[in-house]
Amino acid sequence: MKVGIVGYGAYIPQKRIKSANIAKIWGTDPESVSKLLTEKSVPSPDEDSATMAVEAAKRALSVAEIDPQLIGAAYVGSESHPYVVKPTASIVAEAIGATPELTAADLEFACKAGTAGIQMCMGLVGSNSIKYGLAIGSDTAQGRPGDALEYTAAAGAGAYIIGKKDIIVEINDTYSFTTDTPDFWRREGEDFPRHGGRFTGEPAYFKHTLSATRGLLEKTGKTVEDFDHVIFHQPNAKFPLSAGKMLGIPKEKILPGLLVSNIGNTYSAATLIALSRVLDIAKSGDNILLTSFGSGAGSDSFSMTVTDLLEKKRKKENALDKLIDNKKYIDYAEYIKYRRKIKGVDE
Repeated sequence: MKVGIVGYGAYIPQKRIKSANIAKIWGTDPESVSKLLTEKSVPSPDEDSATMAVEAAKRALSVAEIDPQLIGAAYVGSESHPYVVKPTASIVAEAIGATPELTAADLEFACKAGTAGIQMCMGLVGSNSIKYGLAIGSDTAQGRPGDALEYTAAAGAGAYIIGKKDIIVEINDTYSFTTDTPDFWRREGEDFPRHGGRFTGEPAYFKHTLSATRGLLEKTGKTVEDFDHVIFHQPNAKFPLSAGKMLGIPKEKILPGLLVSNIGNTYSAATLIALSRVLDIAKSGDNILLTSFGSGAGSDSFSMTVTDLLEKKRKKENALDKLIDNKKYIDYAEYIKYRRKIKGVDE
């Protein structure tokens, strides 16, 4: 039997800050920054990777319409787990009623830990070890004040339930490409990550994204013309479109899932939230190509096909556009307070 997605959901915090607001504080030209990214999501003081993961998982369950007790594995990928020692996955599983008979673990591979969770669930479901698996990417991304990352580091979560019954999206195949590339890192105890400057594009993002995508196409015998929608990891609005151009993919196939300009880079959730947006509008028979990217570095690429059950099971009340449009702007002072960037203040 084939393995695929039986439920999906995403979550984006209501709070937003405009990139021009950040640029004004640091003396950067607001107009030049706004051309790359308009605004980004910001978690409220009572939101973290665990709470957002729970919200996304609940939405996925509402689509799947299954008993959460049937979920045999739960994986949460993030680089901003609320605890260094205490799993986010067990918190989420307990909150949605999936415990205690399941395996659960936290994953970490920069921005691709969520798609790694999907692959793990595919293996367990495909081998009949479990009936359903839950894979989540959730992050409250960090950026040092004044650093280029501060303009893009955002928050959000995407959740997917993988199974064999009542599949809404078949996962036809997957291919991964990984190397030891030091383009981005954060050591234990450090508040903010560091990045390797010129390494972030070539040889990190583009080498891995293109290699994984080309590897999947060669493995499946497909071409880019066979896909109706294409999703790449989106650290900014420029990189995915550039990758698409290198592969000969029309930008019209990428734009429906290109959300970074409006919500920022949600790290482990980025491609999963983008996929949620595409599934909100996709039609039966549509083919989807998705390639994630995680610094350090690696990419997971997927070939998927929408079934006729998607249009019947997706929930209008869960539409991602509602979350994108439901926003409340804050200024930079509120932003650094919410993100606990003022040191010496009791948290």
